[in-house]
Amino acid sequence: MFAVRYVLPAVLILAGFVLLAVGSASNRYEGFAMCVGAGLAVLLLNVFVRIGTKGDQERDREEAARAYLAEHGHWPNETPPAQPKR
Repeated sequence: MFAVRYVLPAVLILAGFVLLAVGSASNRYEGFAMCVGAGLAVLLLNVFVRIGTKGDQERDREEAARAYLAEHGHWPNETPPAQPKR
């Protein structure tokens, strides 16, 4: 997973700079743009996937907190209400 998140985009961006440095005059800039664009696209896609999964985790925590509220009558991070004296 580390390789897909970080190594693959780094290799693609590095390949773009290599093409810029040693590529022929006819395809130097196109190869650079293609490789760097692909590397940045893979990196950005990974960022979006991580943001999406973070939202799922937040929803799961909220659902667990609501179940706790239904069972105990108060939120998990609050102190329980005082019992009235009889």
